[in-house]
Amino acid sequence: MKAMLSTEPGGPETLKLTEMQTPEPKKGEVRLRVHAAGVNFPDTLIIRDLYQMKPPRPFAPGGEIAGVVEAVGEGVTALKSGDRVLALTGSGGFVTHICIPAATAIKIPDDMPFEDAACFIFTYGTSHHALKDRAKLQKGETVLILGAAGGVGSAAIELAKAAGARVIAAVSSQDKADFCRDLGADETLVYPRELDRDAQKELSGQIKKLAGSDGVNVVYDAVGGDYAEPALRALAWEGRFLVVGFPAGIPRIPLNLTLLKGSQIVGVFWGAAVRMDPEGHAENMRELFSMYSRGQVKPRISATFPLQDAPKALELMQDRKVLGKVVLKID
Repeated sequence: MKAMLSTEPGGPETLKLTEMQTPEPKKGEVRLRVHAAGVNFPDTLIIRDLYQMKPPRPFAPGGEIAGVVEAVGEGVTALKSGDRVLALTGSGGFVTHICIPAATAIKIPDDMPFEDAACFIFTYGTSHHALKDRAKLQKGETVLILGAAGGVGSAAIELAKAAGARVIAAVSSQDKADFCRDLGADETLVYPRELDRDAQKELSGQIKKLAGSDGVNVVYDAVGGDYAEPALRALAWEGRFLVVGFPAGIPRIPLNLTLLKGSQIVGVFWGAAVRMDPEGHAENMRELFSMYSRGQVKPRISATFPLQDAPKALELMQDRKVLGKVVLKID
């Protein structure tokens, strides 16, 4: 088998394509022939030792995979050789073969390509959990999505529209705004790369103008940094502010705003939610597969790379140049 390994902390250029022995599944495991792996922003952090999870080296990044069951270990009855599945791995996905607990593999629809499956569960799982479980999004409400052209952001656009909400997509460039329009966003807003206090006030004013007099019911913040406070100031009464990610840094929030607006700041830690509520996760996945089959959601894959070019894929991700999703196609 082949694996793209992190052997020392550093950027994408430190990864090494390595030949390894193909593993055998242990009790309760299955071995997958990986056909595609999703590339996500945490992959750029984990190889630098900047992520909350720090696997021992050498390790392969990549927490999202799709492929075919090739072998099953003792005691596995729910899966068999030839089954098409997706899985979250935490790390280890930038490989041709991998052994995972059988319970973590999810069968995929016959009409779902591996590339779609490999970038489905993380982004749509996160955003569905955020909007449905954490924000309790209702039909007719207005959602502001920061970082709307990225993986979780673009998924949030589709899911919010499927729920009957009005969507304001906030992004850093016009090409990203056009991309979000194509996804179904009702309004778009291009924010500057850097914000001082005056620019923050201007951004908040722009959001309020697009949202209308009542303000935004839900903020989906996948950016953080100086962008969080202007969005929070644009919340409606009893609005919900979803904390999803911090590529622009961890924000400092004046909590008096939550008092004045009767609002909530709600954390979105989807990985923990999957562990804490497996039945709820299973229900959400059934709903997502149903929406996929109806054409309401579909990953927008903007770039595909072979396994050996994983560093290029990660560079694209870390430079925040991605529209939708990036996938490794592993032949």
